[in-house]
Amino acid sequence: MPEAERPDAPTPFEALVVLVRSRGAHYGALERPLPAPELPAGEVRTVPEAALRELFLLWGLDREHAGQPGWNPLGAWCPPGARIVLKPNWVLHYNQAGQGLDCLLTHPGIIEAVARYVALTRPARLVIGDAPVQGCDFAALRAACGLQNMTARLQALGLPVEVVDFRRTILDASHLGAHRRESVRQLEDFVLFDLKQDSLLEGLASQSDRFRVTMYNPDLLARTHAPGRHQYLIAREVLAADVVINLPKLKTHRKACLTGALKNLVGINGNKEYLPHHRKGGQGAGGDCYPGRSWWKSRAEDLLDAAHRRAPGRAQSLLASSAGVLCRLAGLLGADDNLEGAWYGNDTVWRTCLDLQRILRYGRGDGAMSPTPQRQVVTVTDAIIGGDGEGPLANGPVPSAFLSGGLNPAAVEWAHARLMGFNPARIPLVREAFGQFPYPLVSFPASTVVVRTADGEIPVQGLHPFSDCTFRPPAGWAGHCELAGKVTGHGAPP
Repeated sequence: MPEAERPDAPTPFEALVVLVRSRGAHYGALERPLPAPELPAGEVRTVPEAALRELFLLWGLDREHAGQPGWNPLGAWCPPGARIVLKPNWVLHYNQAGQGLDCLLTHPGIIEAVARYVALTRPARLVIGDAPVQGCDFAALRAACGLQNMTARLQALGLPVEVVDFRRTILDASHLGAHRRESVRQLEDFVLFDLKQDSLLEGLASQSDRFRVTMYNPDLLARTHAPGRHQYLIAREVLAADVVINLPKLKTHRKACLTGALKNLVGINGNKEYLPHHRKGGQGAGGDCYPGRSWWKSRAEDLLDAAHRRAPGRAQSLLASSAGVLCRLAGLLGADDNLEGAWYGNDTVWRTCLDLQRILRYGRGDGAMSPTPQRQVVTVTDAIIGGDGEGPLANGPVPSAFLSGGLNPAAVEWAHARLMGFNPARIPLVREAFGQFPYPLVSFPASTVVVRTADGEIPVQGLHPFSDCTFRPPAGWAGHCELAGKVTGHGAPP
Protein backbone atom coordinates (compact mmCIF):
# COMPACT_ATOMS: atom_id res chain seq x y z
CA MET A 1 0.00 0.00 0.00
CA PRO A 2 1.47 3.45 -0.85
CA GLU A 3 2.58 5.50 2.16
CA ALA A 4 -0.16 8.07 1.45
CA GLU A 5 -2.71 5.28 2.00
CA ARG A 6 -1.38 4.38 5.44
CA PRO A 7 -2.77 5.74 8.70
CA ASP A 8 -0.69 8.15 10.74
CA ALA A 9 -0.48 5.75 13.69
CA PRO A 10 3.05 4.64 14.62
CA THR A 11 1.90 1.05 14.98
CA PRO A 12 2.26 -1.45 12.11
CA PHE A 13 -0.77 -1.22 9.84
CA GLU A 14 -1.63 -4.89 10.46
CA ALA A 15 -1.78 -4.22 14.21
CA LEU A 16 -4.47 -1.59 13.69
CA VAL A 17 -8.15 -2.32 14.31
CA VAL A 18 -10.68 0.33 13.25
CA LEU A 19 -13.96 0.65 15.10
CA VAL A 20 -17.01 2.79 14.33
CA ARG A 21 -20.35 3.07 16.10
CA SER A 22 -23.36 2.70 13.83
CA ARG A 23 -26.25 5.19 13.88
CA GLY A 24 -28.47 2.71 15.63
CA ALA A 25 -28.57 -1.00 16.37
CA HIS A 26 -30.61 -1.87 13.30
CA TYR A 27 -30.20 -2.27 9.53
CA GLY A 28 -32.95 0.07 8.37
CA ALA A 29 -33.06 3.50 6.83
CA LEU A 30 -31.34 6.57 8.21
CA GLU A 31 -33.52 9.43 9.37
CA ARG A 32 -32.19 11.30 6.34
CA PRO A 33 -29.73 10.30 3.60
CA LEU A 34 -26.11 11.37 3.94
CA PRO A 35 -23.96 12.58 1.04
CA ALA A 36 -21.60 10.03 -0.52
CA PRO A 37 -20.38 11.62 -3.79
CA GLU A 38 -18.16 8.64 -4.60
CA LEU A 39 -21.17 6.32 -5.06
CA PRO A 40 -23.44 6.33 -8.14
CA ALA A 41 -26.45 7.30 -6.01
CA GLY A 42 -24.49 10.16 -4.47
CA GLU A 43 -25.69 9.31 -0.97
CA VAL A 44 -26.07 6.55 1.60
CA ARG A 45 -29.54 5.77 2.92
CA THR A 46 -29.20 2.96 5.47
CA VAL A 47 -27.48 2.43 8.80
CA PRO A 48 -25.02 -0.17 7.46
CA GLU A 49 -24.15 1.96 4.43
CA ALA A 50 -23.39 4.96 6.63
CA ALA A 51 -21.38 2.88 9.12
CA LEU A 52 -19.26 1.30 6.38
CA ARG A 53 -18.49 4.68 4.82
CA GLU A 54 -17.47 6.07 8.21
CA LEU A 55 -15.30 3.00 8.81
CA PHE A 56 -13.40 3.52 5.56
CA LEU A 57 -12.95 7.25 6.30
CA LEU A 58 -11.66 6.56 9.81
CA TRP A 59 -9.36 3.86 8.44
CA GLY A 60 -7.69 6.53 6.31
CA LEU A 61 -8.22 4.67 3.03
CA ASP A 62 -7.44 6.72 -0.09
CA ARG A 63 -7.14 9.72 2.22
CA GLU A 64 -6.12 12.02 -0.64
CA HIS A 65 -9.53 11.71 -2.31
CA ALA A 66 -11.75 11.16 0.75
CA GLY A 67 -15.14 12.81 0.41
CA GLN A 68 -14.67 13.51 -3.28
CA PRO A 69 -16.43 11.91 -6.27
CA GLY A 70 -13.27 9.97 -7.15
CA TRP A 71 -12.78 8.47 -3.68
CA ASN A 72 -11.97 4.73 -4.00
CA PRO A 73 -11.27 3.39 -0.51
CA LEU A 74 -10.66 -0.21 -1.59
CA GLY A 75 -8.58 0.76 -4.61
CA ALA A 76 -5.18 0.27 -2.98
CA TRP A 77 -6.04 -3.37 -2.26
CA CYS A 78 -8.23 -4.07 -5.29
CA PRO A 79 -6.64 -2.90 -8.56
CA PRO A 80 -8.82 -2.81 -11.70
CA GLY A 81 -9.41 -6.31 -13.03
CA ALA A 82 -8.92 -8.01 -9.66
CA ARG A 83 -10.76 -11.19 -8.68
CA ILE A 84 -12.53 -10.61 -5.38
CA VAL A 85 -14.37 -12.90 -2.96
CA LEU A 86 -16.73 -11.72 -0.23
CA LYS A 87 -17.06 -14.33 2.54
CA PRO A 88 -20.12 -13.69 4.74
CA ASN A 89 -21.48 -15.89 7.53
CA TRP A 90 -24.40 -17.83 6.05
CA VAL A 91 -24.47 -20.69 8.52
CA LEU A 92 -28.20 -21.61 8.47
CA HIS A 93 -31.46 -20.34 7.00
CA TYR A 94 -33.21 -19.97 10.36
CA ASN A 95 -32.33 -19.23 13.98
CA GLN A 96 -32.84 -22.30 16.16
CA ALA A 97 -33.57 -19.99 19.12
CA GLY A 98 -36.36 -18.26 17.17
CA GLN A 99 -34.59 -14.90 17.46
CA GLY A 100 -34.40 -14.04 13.76
CA LEU A 101 -31.54 -13.79 11.30
CA ASP A 102 -30.18 -10.34 12.19
CA CYS A 103 -28.12 -11.85 15.02
CA LEU A 104 -27.24 -15.04 13.12
CA LEU A 105 -26.05 -14.07 9.63
CA THR A 106 -23.97 -11.32 8.08
CA HIS A 107 -26.69 -8.86 7.16
CA PRO A 108 -27.30 -8.44 3.41
CA GLY A 109 -27.18 -4.66 3.92
CA ILE A 110 -23.52 -4.99 4.93
CA ILE A 111 -22.71 -7.30 2.03
CA GLU A 112 -24.31 -4.99 -0.52
CA ALA A 113 -22.67 -1.90 0.96
CA VAL A 114 -19.22 -3.51 0.68
CA ALA A 115 -19.99 -4.73 -2.85
CA ARG A 116 -20.88 -1.19 -3.96
CA TYR A 117 -17.41 -0.03 -2.93
CA VAL A 118 -15.92 -3.07 -4.64
CA ALA A 119 -17.72 -1.93 -7.81
CA LEU A 120 -15.70 1.30 -7.75
CA THR A 121 -12.51 -0.77 -8.24
CA ARG A 122 -13.85 -2.34 -11.49
CA PRO A 123 -13.11 -5.99 -10.66
CA ALA A 124 -13.00 -8.76 -13.23
CA ARG A 125 -15.05 -11.03 -10.96
CA LEU A 126 -16.87 -10.84 -7.64
CA VAL A 127 -17.91 -14.05 -5.87
CA ILE A 128 -20.05 -13.95 -2.73
CA GLY A 129 -19.88 -17.40 -1.21
CA ASP A 130 -19.99 -19.62 1.87
CA ALA A 131 -20.46 -23.25 2.88
CA PRO A 132 -23.33 -23.35 5.42
CA VAL A 133 -24.05 -26.40 7.57
CA GLN A 134 -25.26 -29.35 5.52
CA GLY A 135 -28.88 -28.92 6.66
CA CYS A 136 -29.13 -25.32 5.46
CA ASP A 137 -31.82 -24.71 2.83
CA PHE A 138 -29.86 -22.33 0.60
CA ALA A 139 -32.89 -21.38 -1.45
CA ALA A 140 -34.69 -20.36 1.74
CA LEU A 141 -31.61 -18.43 2.88
CA ARG A 142 -31.42 -16.61 -0.46
CA ALA A 143 -35.08 -15.65 -0.17
CA ALA A 144 -34.84 -14.56 3.48
CA CYS A 145 -31.80 -12.38 2.74
CA GLY A 146 -33.13 -11.00 -0.55
CA LEU A 147 -30.01 -12.17 -2.36
CA GLN A 148 -31.64 -12.35 -5.78
CA ASN A 149 -32.71 -8.70 -5.69
CA MET A 150 -29.35 -7.69 -4.23
CA THR A 151 -27.53 -9.48 -7.05
CA ALA A 152 -29.72 -7.75 -9.64
CA ARG A 153 -28.97 -4.33 -8.15
CA LEU A 154 -25.24 -5.01 -8.16
CA GLN A 155 -25.31 -6.32 -11.73
CA ALA A 156 -27.08 -3.12 -12.75
CA LEU A 157 -23.92 -1.31 -11.61
CA GLY A 158 -21.92 -3.40 -14.07
CA LEU A 159 -20.55 -5.64 -11.33
CA PRO A 160 -19.82 -9.24 -12.50
CA VAL A 161 -21.20 -10.87 -9.33
CA GLU A 162 -22.01 -14.50 -8.50
CA VAL A 163 -23.56 -15.97 -5.34
CA VAL A 164 -22.09 -19.43 -4.66
CA ASP A 165 -22.88 -22.22 -2.22
CA PHE A 166 -19.51 -23.92 -1.63
CA ARG A 167 -20.95 -27.13 -0.13
CA ARG A 168 -20.46 -30.57 -1.66
CA THR A 169 -22.86 -32.34 0.76
CA ILE A 170 -26.41 -31.13 1.45
CA LEU A 171 -29.08 -32.60 3.72
CA ASP A 172 -32.67 -32.03 2.66
CA ALA A 173 -33.53 -31.39 6.33
CA SER A 174 -31.54 -30.49 9.43
CA HIS A 175 -31.76 -33.88 11.19
CA LEU A 176 -30.03 -37.22 10.79
CA GLY A 177 -32.04 -39.62 8.68
CA ALA A 178 -32.95 -37.02 6.07
CA HIS A 179 -32.01 -37.56 2.44
CA ARG A 180 -28.43 -36.52 1.73
CA ARG A 181 -27.07 -35.25 -1.58
CA GLU A 182 -23.38 -35.85 -2.19
CA SER A 183 -20.92 -34.29 -4.65
CA VAL A 184 -23.24 -31.34 -5.30
CA ARG A 185 -20.19 -29.45 -6.52
CA GLN A 186 -17.48 -31.22 -8.48
CA LEU A 187 -14.06 -31.90 -6.96
CA GLU A 188 -12.58 -29.84 -9.79
CA ASP A 189 -14.11 -26.79 -8.09
CA PHE A 190 -11.80 -27.29 -5.09
CA VAL A 191 -8.12 -27.51 -4.25
CA LEU A 192 -6.84 -30.14 -1.83
CA PHE A 193 -4.31 -29.01 0.77
CA ASP A 194 -2.32 -31.29 3.05
CA LEU A 195 -0.51 -29.38 5.78
CA LYS A 196 1.08 -32.62 7.04
CA GLN A 197 3.29 -32.01 10.09
CA ASP A 198 2.78 -28.25 9.77
CA SER A 199 -0.88 -28.59 10.75
CA LEU A 200 -1.73 -27.37 14.22
CA LEU A 201 -3.71 -30.60 14.56
CA GLU A 202 -0.50 -32.63 14.37
CA GLY A 203 -0.05 -32.09 18.12
CA LEU A 204 -3.17 -34.25 18.56
CA ALA A 205 -2.30 -36.74 15.83
CA SER A 206 -1.92 -39.63 18.25
CA GLN A 207 -5.63 -39.19 18.97
CA SER A 208 -6.73 -38.60 15.40
CA ASP A 209 -9.09 -41.57 15.58
CA ARG A 210 -11.09 -39.50 18.08
CA PHE A 211 -11.59 -36.52 15.74
CA ARG A 212 -15.26 -35.72 15.25
CA VAL A 213 -17.48 -33.11 13.60
CA THR A 214 -21.19 -33.07 14.39
CA MET A 215 -23.48 -34.85 11.88
CA TYR A 216 -20.62 -36.47 9.89
CA ASN A 217 -19.20 -39.96 9.48
CA PRO A 218 -16.05 -40.30 11.65
CA ASP A 219 -14.54 -42.74 9.14
CA LEU A 220 -14.36 -39.90 6.61
CA LEU A 221 -12.47 -37.74 9.11
CA ALA A 222 -10.01 -40.59 9.60
CA ARG A 223 -9.18 -40.42 5.89
CA THR A 224 -8.41 -36.70 5.96
CA HIS A 225 -6.64 -36.39 9.34
CA ALA A 226 -4.08 -38.83 10.71
CA PRO A 227 -0.46 -38.62 11.89
CA GLY A 228 1.40 -36.62 9.22
CA ARG A 229 -1.77 -36.06 7.14
CA HIS A 230 -4.08 -33.07 7.62
CA GLN A 231 -6.16 -32.30 4.57
CA TYR A 232 -8.54 -29.48 3.71
CA LEU A 233 -10.68 -28.99 0.60
CA ILE A 234 -10.78 -25.29 -0.31
CA ALA A 235 -13.12 -23.65 -2.82
CA ARG A 236 -11.14 -22.79 -5.95
CA GLU A 237 -12.83 -19.40 -6.20
CA VAL A 238 -11.21 -18.40 -2.90
CA LEU A 239 -7.73 -19.47 -3.96
CA ALA A 240 -8.09 -17.78 -7.36
CA ALA A 241 -8.96 -14.49 -5.65
CA ASP A 242 -6.55 -11.59 -5.50
CA VAL A 243 -8.51 -10.19 -2.56
CA VAL A 244 -10.76 -11.88 0.01
CA ILE A 245 -12.97 -9.61 2.08
CA ASN A 246 -13.97 -11.52 5.19
CA LEU A 247 -17.44 -10.40 6.36
CA PRO A 248 -18.17 -12.25 9.60
CA LYS A 249 -21.08 -11.77 11.98
CA LEU A 250 -19.80 -11.26 15.52
CA LYS A 251 -21.46 -13.75 17.83
CA THR A 252 -20.83 -16.41 20.42
CA HIS A 253 -20.02 -20.01 19.51
CA ARG A 254 -20.56 -23.06 21.71
CA LYS A 255 -17.33 -24.80 20.64
CA ALA A 256 -14.97 -21.85 20.08
CA CYS A 257 -16.53 -19.27 22.50
CA LEU A 258 -16.83 -16.70 19.72
CA THR A 259 -17.00 -16.62 15.96
CA GLY A 260 -15.88 -13.61 13.99
CA ALA A 261 -12.76 -12.81 12.00
CA LEU A 262 -11.02 -16.13 12.75
CA LYS A 263 -13.68 -18.86 12.66
CA ASN A 264 -15.59 -17.49 9.67
CA LEU A 265 -13.16 -19.25 7.31
CA VAL A 266 -14.68 -22.66 8.08
CA GLY A 267 -17.02 -21.77 5.19
CA ILE A 268 -14.28 -21.80 2.53
CA ASN A 269 -13.98 -25.60 2.92
CA GLY A 270 -16.30 -27.71 0.79
CA ASN A 271 -16.74 -30.89 2.88
CA LYS A 272 -17.13 -30.75 6.65
CA GLU A 273 -15.42 -34.13 7.07
CA TYR A 274 -12.16 -32.23 6.54
CA LEU A 275 -12.84 -30.13 9.66
CA PRO A 276 -12.23 -31.73 13.10
CA HIS A 277 -14.24 -29.82 15.70
CA HIS A 278 -13.68 -31.93 18.83
CA ARG A 279 -12.37 -35.31 20.02
CA LYS A 280 -14.59 -38.15 21.14
CA GLY A 281 -14.79 -38.80 24.86
CA GLY A 282 -14.69 -36.76 28.01
CA GLN A 283 -11.56 -34.92 29.05
CA GLY A 284 -11.02 -37.49 31.80
CA ALA A 285 -10.94 -40.25 29.18
CA GLY A 286 -8.57 -38.55 26.71
CA GLY A 287 -11.09 -36.62 24.61
CA ASP A 288 -12.32 -33.04 24.72
CA CYS A 289 -16.02 -33.48 23.97
CA TYR A 290 -17.06 -32.70 27.57
CA PRO A 291 -15.56 -32.36 31.06
CA GLY A 292 -14.66 -35.40 33.15
CA ARG A 293 -16.13 -38.82 32.36
CA SER A 294 -19.65 -40.07 31.77
CA TRP A 295 -20.58 -43.68 31.06
CA TRP A 296 -23.95 -42.53 29.68
CA LYS A 297 -22.45 -39.91 27.41
CA SER A 298 -19.84 -42.38 26.18
CA ARG A 299 -22.58 -44.79 25.13
CA ALA A 300 -24.45 -41.91 23.50
CA GLU A 301 -21.32 -41.05 21.50
CA ASP A 302 -21.07 -44.67 20.35
CA LEU A 303 -24.66 -44.52 19.15
CA LEU A 304 -24.01 -41.28 17.29
CA ASP A 305 -20.97 -42.80 15.61
CA ALA A 306 -23.12 -45.74 14.52
CA ALA A 307 -25.78 -43.35 13.23
CA HIS A 308 -23.29 -41.27 11.28
CA ARG A 309 -21.89 -44.41 9.64
CA ARG A 310 -25.33 -45.47 8.40
CA ALA A 311 -27.00 -44.41 5.19
CA PRO A 312 -29.82 -41.86 5.62
CA GLY A 313 -33.08 -43.43 6.67
CA ARG A 314 -35.08 -44.82 9.58
CA ALA A 315 -32.22 -46.75 11.20
CA GLN A 316 -29.97 -43.70 11.23
CA SER A 317 -32.73 -41.58 12.74
CA LEU A 318 -33.47 -44.21 15.41
CA LEU A 319 -29.81 -44.45 16.46
CA ALA A 320 -29.56 -40.68 16.74
CA SER A 321 -32.75 -40.52 18.80
CA SER A 322 -31.42 -43.21 21.14
CA ALA A 323 -28.25 -41.18 21.65
CA GLY A 324 -30.41 -38.23 22.63
CA VAL A 325 -32.26 -40.32 25.19
CA LEU A 326 -29.00 -41.40 26.82
CA CYS A 327 -27.74 -37.83 26.86
CA ARG A 328 -30.92 -36.66 28.60
CA LEU A 329 -30.51 -39.49 31.09
CA ALA A 330 -26.99 -38.26 31.79
CA GLY A 331 -28.54 -34.86 32.43
CA LEU A 332 -30.87 -36.32 35.04
CA LEU A 333 -27.77 -37.67 36.75
CA GLY A 334 -26.15 -34.25 36.93
CA ALA A 335 -24.36 -33.92 33.58
CA ASP A 336 -25.14 -31.43 30.82
CA ASP A 337 -26.41 -32.07 27.29
CA ASN A 338 -23.08 -31.36 25.58
CA LEU A 339 -22.04 -34.02 23.05
CA GLU A 340 -20.37 -31.63 20.57
CA GLY A 341 -17.26 -30.28 22.26
CA ALA A 342 -19.30 -27.26 23.31
CA TRP A 343 -17.23 -26.07 26.26
CA TYR A 344 -14.11 -24.20 27.29
CA GLY A 345 -11.96 -27.37 27.30
CA ASN A 346 -12.30 -27.92 23.54
CA ASP A 347 -8.68 -28.12 22.37
CA THR A 348 -9.41 -29.14 18.77
CA VAL A 349 -11.55 -26.59 16.96
CA TRP A 350 -9.12 -23.68 17.29
CA ARG A 351 -6.44 -25.72 15.52
CA THR A 352 -8.72 -26.37 12.54
CA CYS A 353 -9.70 -22.69 12.32
CA LEU A 354 -6.10 -21.46 12.40
CA ASP A 355 -5.06 -24.04 9.79
CA LEU A 356 -7.68 -22.55 7.47
CA GLN A 357 -6.47 -19.04 8.21
CA ARG A 358 -2.94 -20.05 7.23
CA ILE A 359 -4.15 -21.68 4.02
CA LEU A 360 -6.03 -18.54 3.05
CA ARG A 361 -2.97 -16.42 3.74
CA TYR A 362 -0.23 -18.62 2.22
CA GLY A 363 -2.02 -21.20 0.08
CA ARG A 364 -1.35 -21.35 -3.66
CA GLY A 365 -3.77 -22.46 -6.34
CA ASP A 366 -1.89 -25.75 -6.80
CA GLY A 367 -2.38 -26.87 -3.19
CA ALA A 368 1.10 -25.93 -1.98
CA MET A 369 1.96 -23.44 0.73
CA SER A 370 4.09 -20.44 -0.16
CA PRO A 371 6.54 -18.78 2.26
CA THR A 372 4.92 -15.42 1.48
CA PRO A 373 1.27 -14.27 1.55
CA GLN A 374 -0.61 -15.03 -1.67
CA ARG A 375 -3.58 -12.67 -1.47
CA GLN A 376 -4.83 -9.65 0.36
CA VAL A 377 -7.30 -10.42 3.13
CA VAL A 378 -9.45 -7.64 4.59
CA THR A 379 -11.91 -8.10 7.46
CA VAL A 380 -15.05 -6.03 7.97
CA THR A 381 -17.17 -7.39 10.82
CA ASP A 382 -20.92 -6.94 11.16
CA ALA A 383 -21.69 -6.22 14.82
CA ILE A 384 -24.51 -3.76 14.30
CA ILE A 385 -26.58 -6.50 15.89
CA GLY A 386 -24.40 -9.16 17.48
CA GLY A 387 -25.35 -12.62 18.65
CA ASP A 388 -24.91 -14.13 22.11
CA GLY A 389 -25.86 -17.29 23.96
CA GLU A 390 -25.88 -20.70 22.33
CA GLY A 391 -24.39 -19.84 18.94
CA PRO A 392 -23.64 -20.29 16.17
CA LEU A 393 -27.13 -21.65 15.36
CA ALA A 394 -29.23 -20.37 18.27
CA ASN A 395 -28.03 -16.85 19.07
CA GLY A 396 -29.94 -14.10 20.80
CA PRO A 397 -29.63 -10.46 19.63
CA VAL A 398 -27.22 -7.96 21.18
CA PRO A 399 -27.60 -4.24 20.23
CA SER A 400 -23.83 -3.85 19.94
CA ALA A 401 -24.07 -1.19 17.20
CA PHE A 402 -20.62 -1.24 15.62
CA LEU A 403 -18.55 -2.27 12.64
CA SER A 404 -14.88 -3.17 12.83
CA GLY A 405 -12.18 -3.41 10.21
CA GLY A 406 -8.62 -4.65 10.01
CA LEU A 407 -6.01 -6.45 7.94
CA ASN A 408 -5.03 -9.02 10.54
CA PRO A 409 -7.82 -11.31 11.77
CA ALA A 410 -5.99 -12.16 15.00
CA ALA A 411 -5.71 -8.48 15.94
CA VAL A 412 -9.35 -7.89 15.00
CA GLU A 413 -10.53 -10.87 17.04
CA TRP A 414 -8.55 -9.81 20.12
CA ALA A 415 -10.43 -6.51 20.01
CA HIS A 416 -13.74 -8.30 19.39
CA ALA A 417 -13.33 -10.48 22.47
CA ARG A 418 -12.83 -7.47 24.71
CA LEU A 419 -15.81 -5.66 23.19
CA MET A 420 -17.93 -8.72 23.96
CA GLY A 421 -16.82 -8.65 27.60
CA PHE A 422 -14.52 -11.65 27.16
CA ASN A 423 -10.86 -12.09 28.00
CA PRO A 424 -9.12 -13.00 24.72
CA ALA A 425 -6.25 -14.66 26.58
CA ARG A 426 -8.77 -17.17 27.98
CA ILE A 427 -10.08 -18.17 24.54
CA PRO A 428 -7.75 -20.63 22.73
CA LEU A 429 -8.89 -19.61 19.23
CA VAL A 430 -7.88 -15.99 19.87
CA ARG A 431 -4.88 -16.55 22.13
CA GLU A 432 -3.21 -19.19 19.98
CA ALA A 433 -3.57 -17.10 16.80
CA PHE A 434 -0.61 -15.14 18.18
CA GLY A 435 1.46 -18.31 18.57
CA GLN A 436 4.71 -19.21 16.85
CA PHE A 437 4.27 -21.87 14.17
CA PRO A 438 5.05 -22.36 10.47
CA TYR A 439 3.14 -19.93 8.26
CA PRO A 440 2.43 -17.49 11.10
CA LEU A 441 -0.62 -15.26 11.26
CA VAL A 442 1.03 -12.35 13.09
CA SER A 443 4.44 -10.71 13.35
CA PHE A 444 3.62 -8.73 16.51
CA PRO A 445 2.37 -9.48 20.03
CA ALA A 446 -1.22 -8.88 21.04
CA SER A 447 -0.04 -6.16 23.44
CA THR A 448 0.83 -3.91 20.46
CA VAL A 449 -2.64 -3.97 18.88
CA VAL A 450 -4.11 -0.48 18.67
CA VAL A 451 -7.79 0.35 18.22
CA ARG A 452 -8.78 3.50 16.35
CA THR A 453 -12.15 5.07 17.11
CA ALA A 454 -13.67 8.46 16.39
CA ASP A 455 -12.25 9.59 19.73
CA GLY A 456 -8.68 8.60 18.91
CA GLU A 457 -6.46 5.57 19.36
CA ILE A 458 -6.12 3.37 22.43
CA PRO A 459 -4.18 0.20 23.24
CA VAL A 460 -6.40 -2.84 22.89
CA GLN A 461 -6.03 -3.54 26.62
CA GLY A 462 -8.05 -0.37 27.27
CA LEU A 463 -11.00 -1.55 25.17
CA HIS A 464 -14.24 -2.39 26.98
CA PRO A 465 -17.83 -3.20 25.92
CA PHE A 466 -19.96 -0.29 24.81
CA SER A 467 -22.57 0.88 27.32
CA ASP A 468 -22.51 -2.38 29.25
CA CYS A 469 -23.41 -4.16 26.01
CA THR A 470 -21.72 -7.43 26.97
CA PHE A 471 -22.49 -10.73 25.30
CA ARG A 472 -23.81 -13.73 27.25
CA PRO A 473 -21.31 -16.55 26.76
CA PRO A 474 -22.47 -20.04 25.80
CA ALA A 475 -23.30 -22.21 28.80
CA GLY A 476 -20.15 -24.29 28.38
CA TRP A 477 -17.98 -21.18 28.59
CA ALA A 478 -19.71 -19.23 31.36
CA GLY A 479 -17.31 -18.47 34.18
CA HIS A 480 -14.29 -19.32 32.05
CA CYS A 481 -14.03 -16.63 29.36
CA GLU A 482 -15.11 -13.35 30.94
CA LEU A 483 -12.84 -10.37 31.54
CA ALA A 484 -11.57 -11.52 34.92
CA GLY A 485 -8.72 -13.58 36.27
CA LYS A 486 -5.13 -14.15 35.21
CA VAL A 487 -4.04 -16.66 32.58
CA THR A 488 -0.92 -17.44 30.61
CA GLY A 489 -0.52 -18.05 26.90
CA HIS A 490 0.85 -16.60 23.70
CA GLY A 491 -1.12 -13.36 23.99
CA ALA A 492 -0.86 -10.37 26.23
CA PRO A 493 -2.24 -10.39 29.78
CA PRO A 494 -5.78 -9.01 30.27
